[in-house]
Amino acid sequence: MRVRAAVLAEPTGPFTLEEIELDAPRDGEVLVRVAGTGMCHTDMVTRLAPGVSWGLPMVFGHEGSGVVEAVGRGVSSLRPGDRVVLTFDSCGTCPRCRIGEPAYCHLFAPLNNGGTRTDGTPGAHRLDGDAVRSRWFGQSSFATYALATERNAVKIDDVDLPLEMLGPLGCGVQTGAGSILVAMGVRPGETVAIFGAGAVGLSAVMAARLAGATTIIAVDLHAHRRDLAMELGATHTLDGADPDVAARIRDLTGGGVLYSFETTGAPAVIRAAVASLQIRGFCGLVGIGREDIVLSPQALGGGRSLSYLLEGNVEPHIFIPRLLELWRQGRFPFDRLIRTYPLAQINEAEADSAAGRTVKPVLLPG
Repeated sequence: MRVRAAVLAEPTGPFTLEEIELDAPRDGEVLVRVAGTGMCHTDMVTRLAPGVSWGLPMVFGHEGSGVVEAVGRGVSSLRPGDRVVLTFDSCGTCPRCRIGEPAYCHLFAPLNNGGTRTDGTPGAHRLDGDAVRSRWFGQSSFATYALATERNAVKIDDVDLPLEMLGPLGCGVQTGAGSILVAMGVRPGETVAIFGAGAVGLSAVMAARLAGATTIIAVDLHAHRRDLAMELGATHTLDGADPDVAARIRDLTGGGVLYSFETTGAPAVIRAAVASLQIRGFCGLVGIGREDIVLSPQALGGGRSLSYLLEGNVEPHIFIPRLLELWRQGRFPFDRLIRTYPLAQINEAEADSAAGRTVKPVLLPG
Protein backbone atom coordinates (compact mmCIF):
# COMPACT_ATOMS: atom_id res chain seq x y z
CA MET A 1 0.00 0.00 0.00
CA ARG A 2 1.11 3.59 -0.55
CA VAL A 3 1.98 5.50 2.64
CA ARG A 4 3.65 8.79 3.54
CA ALA A 5 6.89 8.51 5.48
CA ALA A 6 9.84 10.59 6.68
CA VAL A 7 12.79 8.97 4.92
CA LEU A 8 16.44 9.47 5.87
CA ALA A 9 18.70 9.03 2.82
CA GLU A 10 22.02 10.46 4.15
CA PRO A 11 23.43 10.22 7.69
CA THR A 12 23.87 13.98 8.03
CA GLY A 13 20.98 14.99 5.77
CA PRO A 14 17.43 15.99 6.65
CA PHE A 15 14.41 13.73 6.81
CA THR A 16 12.30 14.10 3.67
CA LEU A 17 8.62 13.30 3.33
CA GLU A 18 8.00 10.77 0.57
CA GLU A 19 5.31 8.46 -0.66
CA ILE A 20 6.54 4.86 -0.49
CA GLU A 21 5.03 1.43 -1.05
CA LEU A 22 4.68 -0.56 2.20
CA ASP A 23 4.36 -4.34 2.10
CA ALA A 24 1.19 -6.08 3.24
CA PRO A 25 1.57 -7.81 6.62
CA ARG A 26 3.18 -11.24 6.44
CA ASP A 27 2.84 -14.12 8.89
CA GLY A 28 2.92 -12.78 12.45
CA GLU A 29 2.86 -9.14 11.34
CA VAL A 30 0.30 -6.40 11.86
CA LEU A 31 -0.37 -3.22 9.89
CA VAL A 32 -0.89 -0.20 12.16
CA ARG A 33 -2.33 3.18 11.23
CA VAL A 34 -0.02 5.49 13.16
CA ALA A 35 -1.70 8.10 15.35
CA GLY A 36 1.52 9.51 16.78
CA THR A 37 5.15 8.58 17.26
CA GLY A 38 7.73 9.84 19.69
CA MET A 39 11.15 10.99 18.53
CA CYS A 40 13.74 9.28 20.71
CA HIS A 41 17.40 10.23 21.20
CA THR A 42 18.26 6.87 19.62
CA ASP A 43 16.62 7.95 16.36
CA MET A 44 18.90 10.98 16.25
CA VAL A 45 22.26 9.56 17.33
CA THR A 46 22.03 6.31 15.38
CA ARG A 47 22.02 8.18 12.07
CA LEU A 48 25.63 9.21 12.83
CA ALA A 49 26.81 5.84 14.11
CA PRO A 50 29.59 4.15 12.11
CA GLY A 51 28.13 2.04 9.32
CA VAL A 52 24.58 3.35 9.50
CA SER A 53 24.84 4.55 5.88
CA TRP A 54 24.82 0.88 4.85
CA GLY A 55 21.19 0.78 5.93
CA LEU A 56 19.95 3.91 4.20
CA PRO A 57 17.48 4.98 2.98
CA MET A 58 15.47 4.07 6.07
CA VAL A 59 12.35 5.13 7.93
CA PHE A 60 13.18 5.58 11.61
CA GLY A 61 10.77 5.95 14.52
CA HIS A 62 10.27 3.41 17.31
CA GLU A 63 7.73 4.94 19.68
CA GLY A 64 4.55 4.58 17.65
CA SER A 65 0.95 4.30 18.74
CA GLY A 66 -2.09 3.70 16.61
CA VAL A 67 -4.84 1.37 15.46
CA VAL A 68 -4.45 -2.08 13.94
CA GLU A 69 -5.72 -2.03 10.36
CA ALA A 70 -4.89 -5.59 9.24
CA VAL A 71 -3.16 -8.71 10.56
CA GLY A 72 -1.12 -11.42 8.89
CA ARG A 73 -1.60 -15.14 9.22
CA GLY A 74 -1.03 -16.62 12.64
CA VAL A 75 -1.80 -13.45 14.60
CA SER A 76 -4.22 -14.42 17.37
CA SER A 77 -4.02 -11.74 20.08
CA LEU A 78 -4.75 -8.69 17.90
CA ARG A 79 -7.44 -7.81 15.39
CA PRO A 80 -8.36 -4.78 13.29
CA GLY A 81 -9.58 -1.89 15.42
CA ASP A 82 -7.36 -2.67 18.42
CA ARG A 83 -5.47 0.28 19.88
CA VAL A 84 -1.78 -0.44 20.36
CA VAL A 85 1.48 1.03 21.59
CA LEU A 86 4.47 -0.14 19.56
CA THR A 87 7.67 -1.09 21.35
CA PHE A 88 10.90 -2.96 20.56
CA ASP A 89 10.68 -6.35 18.87
CA SER A 90 11.75 -9.71 20.29
CA CYS A 91 11.56 -13.35 19.24
CA GLY A 92 9.53 -14.65 22.18
CA THR A 93 11.25 -18.04 22.20
CA CYS A 94 14.91 -17.58 23.22
CA PRO A 95 15.98 -18.19 26.85
CA ARG A 96 15.83 -14.48 27.80
CA CYS A 97 12.39 -13.99 26.26
CA ARG A 98 11.08 -17.09 27.99
CA ILE A 99 11.97 -15.69 31.42
CA GLY A 100 10.38 -12.29 30.73
CA GLU A 101 13.47 -10.33 29.65
CA PRO A 102 12.69 -9.55 25.97
CA ALA A 103 15.07 -6.56 25.89
CA TYR A 104 17.90 -9.10 26.09
CA CYS A 105 16.46 -11.26 23.32
CA HIS A 106 19.16 -13.25 21.55
CA LEU A 107 17.84 -11.83 18.26
CA PHE A 108 17.51 -8.24 19.47
CA ALA A 109 20.01 -6.80 16.97
CA PRO A 110 18.61 -8.36 13.78
CA LEU A 111 15.03 -7.71 14.87
CA ASN A 112 15.55 -4.06 15.80
CA ASN A 113 18.72 -2.46 14.49
CA GLY A 114 18.99 -3.35 10.82
CA GLY A 115 15.75 -1.93 9.49
CA THR A 116 14.83 -5.15 7.67
CA ARG A 117 13.05 -8.38 8.43
CA THR A 118 15.33 -11.19 9.57
CA ASP A 119 15.23 -12.61 6.03
CA GLY A 120 16.71 -9.33 4.75
CA THR A 121 13.61 -7.96 3.04
CA PRO A 122 13.22 -4.20 3.62
CA GLY A 123 9.45 -3.98 4.00
CA ALA A 124 9.02 -0.97 1.70
CA HIS A 125 10.11 0.53 -1.62
CA ARG A 126 10.23 3.92 -3.21
CA LEU A 127 7.91 4.47 -6.12
CA ASP A 128 10.85 3.94 -8.49
CA GLY A 129 11.42 0.50 -6.95
CA ASP A 130 14.44 1.28 -4.74
CA ALA A 131 14.34 -0.46 -1.36
CA VAL A 132 13.56 1.51 1.80
CA ARG A 133 14.26 -0.11 5.13
CA SER A 134 11.10 0.05 7.20
CA ARG A 135 11.58 -2.35 10.11
CA TRP A 136 13.52 -0.09 12.52
CA PHE A 137 12.82 -1.53 15.98
CA GLY A 138 10.19 -3.67 14.30
CA GLN A 139 8.06 -0.68 13.28
CA SER A 140 9.61 2.37 11.51
CA SER A 141 6.77 4.58 12.73
CA PHE A 142 7.80 7.95 11.24
CA ALA A 143 5.03 7.28 8.76
CA THR A 144 1.28 7.19 8.33
CA TYR A 145 1.31 3.38 8.55
CA ALA A 146 3.79 0.94 10.07
CA LEU A 147 4.40 -2.80 9.91
CA ALA A 148 4.90 -4.31 13.35
CA THR A 149 4.63 -7.79 14.84
CA GLU A 150 2.34 -9.39 17.34
CA ARG A 151 5.25 -9.39 19.79
CA ASN A 152 5.95 -5.65 19.71
CA ALA A 153 2.38 -4.31 19.51
CA VAL A 154 0.98 -3.86 23.02
CA LYS A 155 -2.81 -3.78 23.11
CA ILE A 156 -4.21 -1.10 25.40
CA ASP A 157 -7.63 -0.27 26.78
CA ASP A 158 -9.34 3.02 26.07
CA VAL A 159 -7.86 5.86 28.12
CA ASP A 160 -8.70 9.54 28.45
CA LEU A 161 -5.29 10.50 27.06
CA PRO A 162 -5.34 10.83 23.24
CA LEU A 163 -3.94 7.77 21.49
CA GLU A 164 -1.28 9.82 19.69
CA MET A 165 0.32 10.71 23.04
CA LEU A 166 0.99 7.12 24.10
CA GLY A 167 3.87 6.18 21.79
CA PRO A 168 6.69 7.32 24.13
CA LEU A 169 5.60 4.61 26.56
CA GLY A 170 7.09 2.11 24.10
CA CYS A 171 10.71 3.15 24.62
CA GLY A 172 11.88 6.34 26.35
CA VAL A 173 9.31 6.47 29.13
CA GLN A 174 9.41 2.74 29.88
CA THR A 175 13.22 2.84 29.84
CA GLY A 176 13.39 5.58 32.46
CA ALA A 177 10.62 4.26 34.67
CA GLY A 178 11.56 0.61 34.26
CA SER A 179 15.21 1.21 35.08
CA ILE A 180 14.21 2.66 38.45
CA LEU A 181 11.32 0.35 39.32
CA VAL A 182 12.39 -2.94 37.72
CA ALA A 183 16.06 -3.04 36.74
CA MET A 184 17.42 -1.25 39.82
CA GLY A 185 14.48 -1.96 42.12
CA VAL A 186 14.73 1.32 44.04
CA ARG A 187 12.98 1.00 47.40
CA PRO A 188 11.44 3.48 49.87
CA GLY A 189 13.96 5.64 51.68
CA GLU A 190 16.79 5.17 49.18
CA THR A 191 18.83 7.81 47.35
CA VAL A 192 18.99 8.36 43.58
CA ALA A 193 20.88 10.75 41.28
CA ILE A 194 19.63 11.06 37.70
CA PHE A 195 21.99 12.52 35.09
CA GLY A 196 20.10 14.06 32.19
CA ALA A 197 16.57 15.42 32.55
CA GLY A 198 15.27 14.51 29.12
CA ALA A 199 12.32 12.18 28.61
CA VAL A 200 14.18 9.13 29.96
CA GLY A 201 15.62 11.00 32.95
CA LEU A 202 12.37 12.72 33.88
CA SER A 203 10.52 9.41 33.62
CA ALA A 204 13.09 8.09 36.07
CA VAL A 205 12.43 11.04 38.37
CA MET A 206 8.70 10.28 38.41
CA ALA A 207 9.41 6.59 39.00
CA ALA A 208 11.82 7.33 41.86
CA ARG A 209 9.07 9.34 43.55
CA LEU A 210 6.66 6.43 43.03
CA ALA A 211 9.25 4.09 44.57
CA GLY A 212 9.45 6.24 47.70
CA ALA A 213 13.05 7.41 47.31
CA THR A 214 13.69 10.16 49.84
CA THR A 215 16.50 11.89 47.94
CA ILE A 216 16.06 12.35 44.19
CA ILE A 217 18.73 14.52 42.55
CA ALA A 218 18.28 15.58 38.92
CA VAL A 219 21.34 16.85 37.03
CA ASP A 220 20.91 18.73 33.74
CA LEU A 221 22.39 21.58 31.73
CA HIS A 222 19.05 23.34 31.20
CA ALA A 223 17.40 25.34 33.98
CA HIS A 224 13.88 24.80 32.64
CA ARG A 225 14.39 21.04 32.70
CA ARG A 226 15.70 21.21 36.24
CA ASP A 227 12.59 23.20 37.19
CA LEU A 228 10.36 20.56 35.59
CA ALA A 229 12.24 17.84 37.44
CA MET A 230 11.40 19.54 40.74
CA GLU A 231 7.74 19.69 39.76
CA LEU A 232 7.76 15.99 38.88
CA GLY A 233 9.35 14.76 42.09
CA ALA A 234 13.03 15.67 42.38
CA THR A 235 14.11 16.84 45.82
CA HIS A 236 17.25 18.58 44.52
CA THR A 237 18.65 19.69 41.18
CA LEU A 238 22.18 20.48 40.09
CA ASP A 239 23.64 22.16 37.03
CA GLY A 240 25.28 19.57 34.79
CA ALA A 241 27.92 22.14 33.78
CA ASP A 242 29.32 22.15 37.32
CA PRO A 243 32.65 20.27 37.20
CA ASP A 244 32.25 19.34 40.87
CA VAL A 245 28.74 17.87 40.55
CA ALA A 246 29.76 14.46 41.96
CA ALA A 247 31.30 16.09 45.04
CA ARG A 248 28.14 18.15 45.53
CA ILE A 249 26.04 14.99 45.40
CA ARG A 250 28.28 13.34 48.00
CA ASP A 251 27.95 16.43 50.20
CA LEU A 252 24.17 16.51 49.82
CA THR A 253 23.81 12.86 50.78
CA GLY A 254 26.56 12.42 53.34
CA GLY A 255 28.69 10.11 51.23
CA GLY A 256 26.90 9.51 47.93
CA VAL A 257 23.76 7.99 46.49
CA LEU A 258 22.95 4.30 46.41
CA TYR A 259 21.80 4.54 42.79
CA SER A 260 22.84 6.77 39.92
CA PHE A 261 21.20 6.70 36.52
CA GLU A 262 23.04 8.08 33.50
CA THR A 263 21.14 8.93 30.31
CA THR A 264 23.55 10.98 28.17
CA GLY A 265 26.25 8.50 27.12
CA ALA A 266 28.93 11.17 27.60
CA PRO A 267 32.06 9.67 29.21
CA ALA A 268 32.60 12.65 31.55
CA VAL A 269 29.01 12.40 32.78
CA ILE A 270 29.33 8.65 33.28
CA ARG A 271 32.45 9.21 35.39
CA ALA A 272 30.55 11.77 37.48
CA ALA A 273 27.63 9.34 37.90
CA VAL A 274 30.00 6.64 39.17
CA ALA A 275 31.84 9.12 41.42
CA SER A 276 28.54 10.13 43.03
CA LEU A 277 27.95 6.62 44.40
CA GLN A 278 28.28 5.56 48.01
CA ILE A 279 29.90 2.26 49.00
CA ARG A 280 28.09 -0.63 47.25
CA GLY A 281 26.31 1.85 44.99
CA PHE A 282 25.10 0.96 41.51
CA CYS A 283 25.16 3.07 38.34
CA GLY A 284 22.73 2.21 35.54
CA LEU A 285 23.68 3.39 32.03
CA VAL A 286 21.24 3.86 29.16
CA GLY A 287 22.79 6.64 27.09
CA ILE A 288 24.24 5.69 23.71
CA GLY A 289 27.77 7.02 23.33
CA ARG A 290 30.42 6.80 20.62
CA GLU A 291 33.50 7.17 22.82
CA ASP A 292 35.30 4.80 25.14
CA ILE A 293 34.48 5.01 28.84
CA VAL A 294 37.66 5.23 30.89
CA LEU A 295 37.46 4.84 34.68
CA SER A 296 40.27 4.97 37.20
CA PRO A 297 41.07 1.70 39.02
CA GLN A 298 39.65 3.21 42.21
CA ALA A 299 36.32 4.26 40.66
CA LEU A 300 34.62 0.94 41.40
CA GLY A 301 36.26 0.41 44.78
CA GLY A 302 34.03 -0.26 47.77
CA GLY A 303 31.85 -2.63 45.79
CA ARG A 304 30.54 0.03 43.43
CA SER A 305 29.30 -1.28 40.08
CA LEU A 306 27.80 -0.19 36.80
CA SER A 307 25.94 -1.83 33.97
CA TYR A 308 24.10 -0.95 30.78
CA LEU A 309 20.35 -1.43 31.07
CA LEU A 310 18.12 -2.09 28.07
CA GLU A 311 14.51 -0.85 28.01
CA GLY A 312 14.39 -0.87 31.82
CA ASN A 313 14.51 -4.70 31.87
CA VAL A 314 10.72 -4.68 31.49
CA GLU A 315 8.19 -6.90 29.77
CA PRO A 316 6.29 -4.22 27.81
CA HIS A 317 3.00 -6.13 27.65
CA ILE A 318 2.91 -6.01 31.45
CA PHE A 319 4.69 -2.73 32.19
CA ILE A 320 3.06 -0.34 29.70
CA PRO A 321 -0.51 -1.02 30.93
CA ARG A 322 0.73 -0.49 34.49
CA LEU A 323 2.20 2.90 33.57
CA LEU A 324 -1.12 3.86 31.99
CA GLU A 325 -2.96 2.94 35.18
CA LEU A 326 -0.55 5.09 37.18
CA TRP A 327 -1.26 7.95 34.75
CA ARG A 328 -5.01 7.45 35.27
CA GLN A 329 -4.43 7.83 39.00
CA GLY A 330 -2.49 11.07 38.49
CA ARG A 331 0.72 9.53 39.78
CA PHE A 332 2.75 9.35 36.56
CA PRO A 333 2.07 12.47 34.43
CA PHE A 334 4.32 11.56 31.50
CA ASP A 335 2.14 13.66 29.19
CA ARG A 336 3.78 16.76 30.68
CA LEU A 337 6.96 15.85 28.79
CA ILE A 338 5.33 15.92 25.35
CA ARG A 339 5.13 18.56 22.64
CA THR A 340 3.45 17.60 19.37
CA TYR A 341 4.57 18.43 15.82
CA PRO A 342 3.11 17.54 12.42
CA LEU A 343 5.18 14.85 10.73
CA ALA A 344 6.10 17.46 8.10
CA GLN A 345 7.99 19.35 10.84
CA ILE A 346 10.18 16.38 11.78
CA ASN A 347 13.43 18.28 11.18
CA GLU A 348 12.27 21.12 13.41
CA ALA A 349 11.30 18.60 16.08
CA GLU A 350 14.73 17.00 15.90
CA ALA A 351 16.45 20.39 16.23
CA ASP A 352 14.28 21.40 19.19
CA SER A 353 15.01 18.11 20.95
CA ALA A 354 18.76 18.32 20.31
CA ALA A 355 18.84 21.89 21.64
CA GLY A 356 16.89 20.97 24.77
CA ARG A 357 13.88 23.13 23.87
CA THR A 358 11.55 20.12 23.75
CA VAL A 359 11.72 17.19 26.13
CA LYS A 360 9.77 14.66 24.06
CA PRO A 361 8.64 15.50 20.53
CA VAL A 362 5.68 13.48 19.30
CA LEU A 363 5.05 13.54 15.55
CA LEU A 364 1.50 13.45 14.19
CA PRO A 365 1.33 11.83 10.74
CA GLY A 366 -2.35 12.49 10.03
